[in-house]
Order: sequence, then structure tokens, then C-alpha cells
Amino acid sequence: MKQRIASRISSIAPSLTLAITAKAKAMKAAGESVVSFGAGEPDFNTPGHIIDAAKAALDRGCTKYTPSSGLMPLRKAIAEKLRRDNGLDYEPSQIIVSNGAKHSIFNACFALLEEGDEVIIPAPYWLTYPEVVKVCGGVPVYIEGKKENQFKFTAEDLERAITDKTKLLIFNSPSNPTGAVYTEPEVRAIAEVCERKGIFVLSDEIYEKLCYGGVKPFSIAACSEKMKELTVTVNGLSKTYAMTGWRLGYLAAPKDVAKAIDSFQSHATSNACSITQYAAIEALASPDSEVQAMVDVFARRREKMLALIAEIDGVSAVKPDGAFYVMLDVGGLYGKSYRGRKIEGSIAFSDALLEGEKVATVPGISFGADDCLRLSYSISLEEMEEGLRRIAHFVSELS
Repeated sequence: MKQRIASRISSIAPSLTLAITAKAKAMKAAGESVVSFGAGEPDFNTPGHIIDAAKAALDRGCTKYTPSSGLMPLRKAIAEKLRRDNGLDYEPSQIIVSNGAKHSIFNACFALLEEGDEVIIPAPYWLTYPEVVKVCGGVPVYIEGKKENQFKFTAEDLERAITDKTKLLIFNSPSNPTGAVYTEPEVRAIAEVCERKGIFVLSDEIYEKLCYGGVKPFSIAACSEKMKELTVTVNGLSKTYAMTGWRLGYLAAPKDVAKAIDSFQSHATSNACSITQYAAIEALASPDSEVQAMVDVFARRREKMLALIAEIDGVSAVKPDGAFYVMLDVGGLYGKSYRGRKIEGSIAFSDALLEGEKVATVPGISFGADDCLRLSYSISLEEMEEGLRRIAHFVSELS
């Protein structure tokens, strides 16, 4: 009998982030008092003028197909954004609008990877990267970002990992899950290795606007024209404009890569939602002050979360410079027991914490960091304080 499910799909692990968020929501719906640190989205509503732009598009009857790569006015707006914010000069034909940045990442991997190509993924990593690489025929190769270096890898680490099978580096700055932001000199050193070795880079810059304390990200494609020809830059509107449910991302790529992706997308999904595209044009015209107001709130939450973590014995955290996550190091508590249940590993820790204290976190094993839990500070200060109080109580109960 033939195998029912294709091996390329059956080997893919479901998203732990979405699973835990769904479980926490179900517990809340059942009347339980749950604090969830699992959110991977801003807890703000989409700005009103962006919503109004979508309503206006509906009223104008803009409900038909668009070009598979996106509306030309939107691709021009994205090209202008890349010039203004990132120092990158792309023609609209080099920009492909997709159904979220995750879709853009899949498209890039599908277009670039042959069966058996190695893809270097720095750990801790966003849990989707390895799964996308595997379903596209690639082989994930992990390099470790050291805690003492804010979870960042170095150019030397990269060089040691490259083999004659290496095709692609996935580079994420600011990072999910660590919040690490690479400096311009660090990015240039990594780019020099990629240029010399002829390695493509998929640069995921979805959190670029969410940085704190004057830290600024630097786009690796801006290092040189040679590097630009080896880079697919991925971004979107989900985090910056609180538009996670609208599902719109985009990529900018060398001409041949963009053409290949457009051809594939025209058969796979066709265009992203037409209404969302009109809303995106309005979003990209938004003043920076709107985004900064949200960033300022995240910055205050970040400081509060770190201060509360510092008061809990046996755990620690590396201060993040971007995104809205903290990696809580709980590895020193493994081997202890909670109500007779021995805690070994981040899944066991997270499960016991959810069952015992009604606090939802994401186990670090899903990010390649089993000694950590990921906490999102995209929740209210009141929820954060209560959640960390419960975590402190949980830790005090360990024996």
C-alpha cells in the first residue's frame, strides 16, 4: 500500500508557538485565569487610518485579482521604503508581495534550494526556519549563538560551518526569539564571508522597527552590490503596524530570483488579499511617530520584565535589543521536582508551569535552546507582573 502522507510533509513538526497560544486561549475560554507569554504579535489594534483605507477599498469595489506579485503602487511604496530605511535600491519588478513574511520565506527557500543543499541556521532560531528548509529539500545546519555574545554568532562561526554543500544562510536581525540585533560591523563581517564563499542569504527583517536604546539594525544587502545579488530580504507589516491577521509580507531579491518566485507564486497562491494590499499602501505612508509610540510601550515593558526576572532566584535573561521577546534561562533548575514531578527540559518545565500556575510560555527546545523558555512582553504590564509573580512562586516550589 502506498504511503498516504508524503514524507516531505510527515517530517514537519507543527508550530509549538501556535499550539501553546491555542491551548492558553482554550483554558481562558473555559474560565481559567491564564497568563500567556506565548504571543508572537503586538497586542495593539491596527491603526484606524489603515483600517479606514481597507474600508475605502471595499467601497470602491477593489475586490478583484491583482498581479500575482502585488499591486504596482504597493511595490513602488515598498521600493521607496527600502531606499529610505535600508539604503537599498530595487526596481518594483524585484519585489514580490505575498501572504505574510512566512510565505515570503517559503517562496525564497523553494526558489533557491535543491535537494540536499545545506542551509545554515543560527540558534536560537525561529522555529519555522528548519521546517521550511526541510520541506524544500534542504538540510538545516545549526551554529550556536553564545549567551555571552547576546546569542549572536560570529563571522568565524559561520566560516567554520560552511561546506561545499552550503547554499544559504538564514539571517534574522532583530531576532526572534532572542531579540539580538547585529551591529553594522558584525553584519559586514558576516557579509564578507558570504561574498567570498558565494553563499546566499535570506535576511528576515520583520522586526526591524522594534529596537530599543538607540540600537539600529543594518540590512546585509546594503553591504555591497555583490552582497545584494546574493540576498533575499524579507519583511512585512505584521509586527510594525500590528497587522498580523491581515497576512501581508514581501521580499526583495535579485532579478532572476524574483522572477522565479513570481512565476511560482502565480501558480501556488496568486496574489495576496487585494484589500490588505490597499491597506498596506496606507500603512507604508504612516508617520514614524505611530510606530515609535508602540515601540516606547514595548521598551517600558522590556525594562519591567527584566527587572522582575532579576528578582527570581535560579533564573536569568540576556537583555534583548529588539523584537518583543526575552529568553528566560531556566536550565539551572533542571533536575528539581515540582509536586513530585521531575523537571528535565524546557517542555517539561513549560507544561508544569502551565498546569501548576496557569502560565503559558514557549519551550526553548523549539528554538534550539532547551535550557530556556521564550517570554513575550507583548502583553499588558498588569498581566506581565502577575505572570512573573506566578513564575517566581513556581520556582520557589521546586525541590
